[in-house]
Amino acid sequence: MDVLRSQMEPSLELANVTRVQQFILLGLSTRLGVRDVLFAVFLALYLLTLLENTLIVSLICSHSELRKPMYFFLGNLSCLEMCYVSVTMPTLLLGLWVGPYHLSFVACMTQLFFFISLICTECTLLASMAYDRYVAICHPLHYPLLMRPQVCVGLALTSWLGGLVVSVAKTSCIASLSYCGPNVLNQFFCDVSPLLNLSCTHVALTELVDFISAIVIFCGTLLVALASYVAIGRAVLRMPSAAARRKALSTCASHLVVVGIFYSAALFIYCRPSRIKSMDLNKVLSVIYTVATPLCNPVIYCLRNREVQAAFRRSLHWP
Repeated sequence: MDVLRSQMEPSLELANVTRVQQFILLGLSTRLGVRDVLFAVFLALYLLTLLENTLIVSLICSHSELRKPMYFFLGNLSCLEMCYVSVTMPTLLLGLWVGPYHLSFVACMTQLFFFISLICTECTLLASMAYDRYVAICHPLHYPLLMRPQVCVGLALTSWLGGLVVSVAKTSCIASLSYCGPNVLNQFFCDVSPLLNLSCTHVALTELVDFISAIVIFCGTLLVALASYVAIGRAVLRMPSAAARRKALSTCASHLVVVGIFYSAALFIYCRPSRIKSMDLNKVLSVIYTVATPLCNPVIYCLRNREVQAAFRRSLHWP
């Protein structure tokens, strides 16, 4: 028995030595000419996203007429979008600037942690916003009570803290896996599926944790949003005037569009326990919810809103 143990110890030490210490991210493209164009495009999109969301947070904080539950959630969403793009876009831009590059194991897991936390938080915030619209349209007389400040703050805190808890569980499982080579990630940031593809150990438990969390977070919040909009649709159909129906639908249409785009891409990737093989498709879908959605959300939600536009004109002292 002692002889067997002495023979196993060197092999275990060798396994620890050969554990992957860094990953190579291929990025969006390896063609130099294409990378230059994409770098300019995505840098402009990144700066525009930060500008849009900073403007919205500033308007909501500085104008008392925007201190309503709907705008409170929009302010939280804008803060989240700025954090969100700041987690994924720097590595995307770095890959376009220098080509495939090395990222340490610790840096990769840190990026993964914040990415999972923020995407889970966004799901819960979108569900909270759908519930807010449900109460506003279906129970307008009880809206001040049901959506009082304490409830809004509680929903927002639950969203942020829930995302952190889920991220701790998922990141811990993924970080505990063995990565003994190869170490090439066909992605522009450290994502769940590419990392699972590189693991050289059994990943059934990690995939189970990933699948359960996807069911709870993604499917759970999606069901809340869908149930809210089914109830809203019924209430709108019962409204006596066409003008009232149009007004009610106008407050929900933009949110419904963003929910559809975000969940369609995210659920395709994360609500499946098996490893994703089509990584090029994975990258395209990742661009949708890491770049396009944060860019479009401010325009769809706020910058087309009359109250926000009026507040913006007052800030610029326009008539």
